[in-house]
Amino acid sequence: MWPIIWDADPEIFNLFGKISLRWYGLLFAGGLILGFQLCKKLFIAENWSIDDIDKLAMYVFFATILGARLGHCLFYEPEYYLSNPLEILLPFTWKGGEFQMTGFRGLASHGGIFGVFLSIWIFSKKYKKPIFAVLDVASIGGCLTAIFIRLANFMNSEIIGKATGSDIGIVFKKVDDIPRHPGQLYESFAYFLIFITLFYIYKKKRHLFGQGFIFGLFFTLLFIARFVIEYFKENQVGFEDGLSFNMGQLLSIPFIIGGMIVMYSKRKSSDSVS
Repeated sequence: MWPIIWDADPEIFNLFGKISLRWYGLLFAGGLILGFQLCKKLFIAENWSIDDIDKLAMYVFFATILGARLGHCLFYEPEYYLSNPLEILLPFTWKGGEFQMTGFRGLASHGGIFGVFLSIWIFSKKYKKPIFAVLDVASIGGCLTAIFIRLANFMNSEIIGKATGSDIGIVFKKVDDIPRHPGQLYESFAYFLIFITLFYIYKKKRHLFGQGFIFGLFFTLLFIARFVIEYFKENQVGFEDGLSFNMGQLLSIPFIIGGMIVMYSKRKSSDSVS
């Protein structure tokens, strides 16, 4: 039974050797769509108009892609992308007169979440919506999306785990023949548990807390999980090898602290105070 051999092709199909549909893009887009549909349902229950929901969706969609892309390029590979700035935003390359569709190879969750937060802040200011009420719902949808993004990483055989030191583990054949921790699946499962927790609190217990508590809980739980699971994952870039904490852990710390501060400040609903 052990080890499990994983050798999935990241491409679903390829046209003329130039344009391909990849599992990563399909799962990423699918996660965004499912997350949006869930948020839409929750917002409609709060009497939001379809027009306002669609506007928010556009803000969040572009901010997610842009934030995640900039986060990866500037935190993980700044030297390369500052030398090739067009590749930050273009899903293709044109080198030596040859066109190649590459997609966005490199998206950082920290950057994506920051982009979402910034876009919701701008949207809330412009359309006079309570920002923490929006963030509570967006946190639930965002957590659902994160499940699929880590499954996409698994299909790509990327963000792999460290060697288990035994036969128990997954061999990512596109990388090497060593049984490893499936860090992507660890994260995906952790995000699933967090999603269930947030959704339950929103539907059954949110009257006990102030607006924004779910958002704070989302940040706290998600980035604690990310911090812990990083110990089972290989560093993504070489400069992390000499650090006590890798870049994923360092970037998680301010999110954990911020989430706990928000949770504390929103721990009681005004309706529950006698």
